Amino acid sequence: MEENNNQENVSNNINNDSSFKNVIPTTSYSSFEEKKQKPKTSKSGSGFGKTVLLPFASGVIGAVLVVGTCFGVPSIRENLFGQTTLNQGSSSTSANINTDQISLLDYSDTAVGVAQKVLPSIVGINVTYSVNSIFYGNQRTASAQGSGVIISSDGYILTNNHVVNSSSSSSYYELGKASKITVTLYNDDTEYEAEIVGTDEQTDLAVIKIDKDDLTAAELGDSDSVQVGEFCMAIGNPLGLGTTVTDGIVSAVNREVTDEDGNTYEAIQTNAAINSGNSGGALVNSQGQVIGINTLKVSGDGVEGVGFAIPINSTKDITDQLIEYNKVRRPYLGIGGIEVDEETARENNLTVGIYVKTLENFSAAEKAGVKVGDVIIAADGQDIETMDELNEIKNAKEIGDKMTLTVWRDGETQDIEVTLQEQP
Repeated sequence: MEENNNQENVSNNINNDSSFKNVIPTTSYSSFEEKKQKPKTSKSGSGFGKTVLLPFASGVIGAVLVVGTCFGVPSIRENLFGQTTLNQGSSSTSANINTDQISLLDYSDTAVGVAQKVLPSIVGINVTYSVNSIFYGNQRTASAQGSGVIISSDGYILTNNHVVNSSSSSSYYELGKASKITVTLYNDDTEYEAEIVGTDEQTDLAVIKIDKDDLTAAELGDSDSVQVGEFCMAIGNPLGLGTTVTDGIVSAVNREVTDEDGNTYEAIQTNAAINSGNSGGALVNSQGQVIGINTLKVSGDGVEGVGFAIPINSTKDITDQLIEYNKVRRPYLGIGGIEVDEETARENNLTVGIYVKTLENFSAAEKAGVKVGDVIIAADGQDIETMDELNEIKNAKEIGDKMTLTVWRDGETQDIEVTLQEQP
């Protein structure tokens, strides 16, 4: 009887100790049962307990304490068992638990390295405008700040059109074109006067130039390979404070946005802080490569961390043309159209498409035979219903290329081949 009581006491002590629950290895408990079923013979129950059972039970308790301690040390637990079983109520869930501590040192080193690489390629831009006012005439001036990215060592700088070519106006005043543009380089207090090389309102891009050599040109990345969630840093001249860096992630790609002037383009969305004056600055990746030109931010109550950058890949051809031609050369049809939806078509006995309302004199469309009142329903065999769809097909072509328009006229359709001209 003493032998059984000792075994029950040991078992009860183990089961009642909460520190051992759910961590006792099954193999250890099986060994205990085997010993219990095949006890060694002894002269008396009391002698057996002292000579065999007590040392054995002490060994079991010691093993349990060691294993329990191991479970409190993540690295030992993982080496012993690989994974841990989590008990929740009556169900058991197995899960791999990552107990490695995440160091911010690598993240910090990345941000420092990116900033040191890119900062010498970012400039602050100060613009002075003449102001025509009904109260003061044209004797007043206004100033604004922006940012730019050095794209060549001999002084060419990429920025936003709205930084150097503002169209702000009201009933009381009108801003003229920039009367003076100065550029401040990183770690250089000298103001270098800049001239406008070319501007493009449609893409909100511009190129300016300063008379200085041996500048540090930014390394341009591949914006087509940008992924949602990857690290990014916005660098610019917010609020005229000078070069400032903010970090975040890429929130979205190919986001369609429309600016205040009605221009629509696809942009990279980021939660890196972009403030007034950041326009024209760089959005860069973890390798310090420019992946976008910071352009817009969404502001208002309840809005935070919604900024947009023009993908750098879409700027390359524009930049080249601005430097070579001082403008962007685009193919041109010369029509003014109204989009006709199903309801409008039904009410006016028309068909869905683009109603030709006006034609420019001597334009490509007029020369080809397009007439006012035609409804363009397809271009190069693709059905179209909006001007954006028509322009997308047209803008993929070069000046001098041919384009086939399918028009609906007096209840019949016909194809008209147009030779695209340069947009005046």
